[in-house]
Amino acid sequence: MNNSRKSVRQSVSLPLSTATRVRSLAGNRKTSANRVLVDLIEAGLRSKEAEKETFFALANRLSESINPAERRRIKKELARLTFG
Repeated sequence: MNNSRKSVRQSVSLPLSTATRVRSLAGNRKTSANRVLVDLIEAGLRSKEAEKETFFALANRLSESINPAERRRIKKELARLTFG
């Protein structure tokens, strides 16, 4: 059996405002709150992975760049990704 198809029951407590938003999204999409939570979590995981890939691409560009202005710009972008 493919592990990506297996489901694991997981309990999570949500702040009331978040739970309300999830239920509202579920109602608008005519789906379950559980499906909305899974979709949101998967989107968040994809976003984190893309952010990591962007970081490493910038770090690679920084190591290859000889242009001081470009190096400063890349350092600022790396700092923004790291510290917000």
